[in-house]
Amino acid sequence: MTALPFISRRLSRRVMVGHTAIGGGAPIVVQSMTNTDTADIAATTAQVKALADAGSELVRVTVNTLEAACAVPHIREALDRKQCNVPLIGDFHYNGHKLLADEPACAEALAKFRINPGNVGQGEKHDSRFAQLIDGALRFGKPIRIGVNWGSLDQQVLARLLDANQTRTPPLPLAQVMHQALVTSALESAAFAEAQGLPADRIILSCKVSEVQDLIAVYRLLAERCDYPLHLGLTEAGIGSKGIVASSTALAVLLQEGIGDTIRVSITPELGAPRTQEVIVAQEILQSLGLRAFTPAVISCPGCGRTTSTFFQKLAADVQDYLRASMPAWRTTYSGVENLRVAVMGCIVNGPGESKMANLGISLPGVGEAPAAPVFIDGKKSVTLRGEHIAEEFKTIIDDYVRAVYSSKENDSLESAPSARPHDTLNKLLAQCDSSAKISVDERE
Repeated sequence: MTALPFISRRLSRRVMVGHTAIGGGAPIVVQSMTNTDTADIAATTAQVKALADAGSELVRVTVNTLEAACAVPHIREALDRKQCNVPLIGDFHYNGHKLLADEPACAEALAKFRINPGNVGQGEKHDSRFAQLIDGALRFGKPIRIGVNWGSLDQQVLARLLDANQTRTPPLPLAQVMHQALVTSALESAAFAEAQGLPADRIILSCKVSEVQDLIAVYRLLAERCDYPLHLGLTEAGIGSKGIVASSTALAVLLQEGIGDTIRVSITPELGAPRTQEVIVAQEILQSLGLRAFTPAVISCPGCGRTTSTFFQKLAADVQDYLRASMPAWRTTYSGVENLRVAVMGCIVNGPGESKMANLGISLPGVGEAPAAPVFIDGKKSVTLRGEHIAEEFKTIIDDYVRAVYSSKENDSLESAPSARPHDTLNKLLAQCDSSAKISVDERE
């Protein structure tokens, strides 16, 4: 799926992280981070692979101890054996300069270093340790992300800007000074890295905060003042719906303005919830904006008193789970299948109309309606399903459609495969204006 015409991406440099391009017009990259002890090779390898299988295109691991640094090459080797080539990013803080120097194999196995300038030391130690980290990036040919965080902001930068603010008449609000301090820390650190010899096309910036409006303000300011690729994300979004809503709100505003080259949704997983949830949310943000497509979209109504809600809800969830589970195999075989749109509707009111605008749609019988479920393929009624095996039969129709319509990657290019973008849906709707968007109960039978 290509970007919609009304979203004009900010121009930035292109940085290669392993085989993945960030910025310079490349598709916006989804990334995530493990929460395992990196020294536990088996657990970290398993979680990295799970995140990559879910669609994370970069995965960050904590490198905070000698044991963790020693484990990184073994994690890389284990992933390669599993044919999982996702680039690994090392997250370094207080002792990163020493770990990179002591464990060169760790540096070699990583595709990028993440450095927080607020956590590398103070005064002369700051410049010396930061320079050592940059030297490691130069020595091993790695890009870096300078990741400023307002929870660990460089206090020297903040103090300097606070002092300068006292001379203003009137002084700026404290929040605005904090925004400027975040951006200043990132830009000065990038300038320092370049002065040490690191090319500008190996630098990515981020300025993370935990409040939506602050994040929007900071990234607008940062985007105006540089052309480095930008990594977006709230640093602590929260748990459950709060984290999902906050991340979606903040990122959607910035992405709509063309700001952002890679994103992470940093939600606290609920007890028992998989770490992969953050990857799915990030993908759905990009897909909802029309910036990328990752998984066939399921359009379903919320249900109401007209729907047989239990069966309707189960089928909608079943179809969505089936599509997501099928994507790893489909992605390697079919071109453009991620653009597939499937409608699962609960009754006759909007069901047929929505079904006609999707690639595949099924309109279930509502309360008091005949026990029949018409299936629409590319806007035309194809078959009516009845009985106890509607779910299985509909999934078979989906499989047949994918095989018949989406081209094999061995034979055709991505452009030859059909896609259902939002403007395609509008065209379908306009084409149907002269015909009824609904079918009668008699037609359903």
